[in-house]
Amino acid sequence: MIGVFAGPGRRGDAADLAGLLGADAVVPDGLVKPALHQLWPRLGAVVLFLDAGSAVRLIAPLLRDRRTDPAVVCVDEHFAVALAGAADALARQVADLLNRTAVVTSGPSIDSVLDELVEQLDATADGDVEACVAAIDAGEKVVLRNPLSFPLPALPPNVVAEGEDATWVIVVDDRAAATKGNVLRIVPRTLVVGVGSTRGASATSVGAALSELDSQGGLDLRAIKAFATADAKADEPGIVDAVEDWGFWHGDTAELLTYPTEELAEIGVPNPSSVVRNSMGTASVAEAAALRGARSIGHGGQVELAAEKFKRDNVTVAAARVLPRGRLALVGLGPGGAEERTPRAEAEIRRAAFVVGAPEAIDAVGPLLRSGTEIRHEGACELAARGAAVAFVAFGAGPTLDGPVDADVVVVPGVENR
Repeated sequence: MIGVFAGPGRRGDAADLAGLLGADAVVPDGLVKPALHQLWPRLGAVVLFLDAGSAVRLIAPLLRDRRTDPAVVCVDEHFAVALAGAADALARQVADLLNRTAVVTSGPSIDSVLDELVEQLDATADGDVEACVAAIDAGEKVVLRNPLSFPLPALPPNVVAEGEDATWVIVVDDRAAATKGNVLRIVPRTLVVGVGSTRGASATSVGAALSELDSQGGLDLRAIKAFATADAKADEPGIVDAVEDWGFWHGDTAELLTYPTEELAEIGVPNPSSVVRNSMGTASVAEAAALRGARSIGHGGQVELAAEKFKRDNVTVAAARVLPRGRLALVGLGPGGAEERTPRAEAEIRRAAFVVGAPEAIDAVGPLLRSGTEIRHEGACELAARGAAVAFVAFGAGPTLDGPVDADVVVVPGVENR
């Protein structure tokens, strides 16, 4: 639903614009403030016939999340101004309809894109985020390196994959790197660390062995998603305490996964040990547990051994990586009105680099699309299988798949047509 709001002196203009915007547009009765507050949760877009200052004061208490707030445009005698949400496309549309000048940003805020990217990848941002954002907003060239091919949302045109003379470099990687000026690192949590130890090994010894994954294995310890070991080591104080210590120092928590030794014995590893086999019943604890844990949290995706085992002070550690793959969001748009879309559906559409659907479905979500989003009418599964972030949109409950897809699939159902 598009709400067009105006005081008594501008209601005629509001009604004219609503007629031009189509059946989804309404002009609520009564005073602007109470009507806006009442309808806000149902609105996909808002047009206010107010000056920008008054409009900002009016909507400020209502804004909650830039990913789900409605697009807000204010209109005066000369301008249609994009104020909040994904409002650029709506501001241009209103400006064309009313013969005004559109005032828009250069594109959706990169801060929002980076926020969503960090959330999507369950990552940590390391570097001067504000300075990087300022450089992108200023139109300066920024190189984004993605060596492991994580699925990324649409990015502003001045964020490129390679080139010289870049003001900033963004690196999306789980591997350790020296801190450098004008480099923003995004560290996804992709690693499962397998741990084995002799009985009675201390937490200090386990922690020292973990540090080898950084210094010798070249991995960023902030990328750890979980730890794993054999069932027989589940209550080993040194391992349990070391996992808790890691959570304390990194301001996060990581689960300790445990597996039966007979299950670990079935996993092929590059460095089996006959000594471990004789004592534990499996030729590997650290490497096998890391691979087994990665398969568990990877939900069927491919995994690899990111760091072969290191042994120090009777503690052995290894790390496995959950390899990134494409993301396919199956998004239901409901009967078609903006008010029937869920906030989660809109968030998935905004985070996609490709939006796929029938022309009428694409038109319905047009105001939500980020600058640089590519539109396709077919091939959603193929794009996701190649590693892209894809939103496949359709009216009603949403699109369905004929078979399995080699990608992470997220279903965001809409309300069926009635």
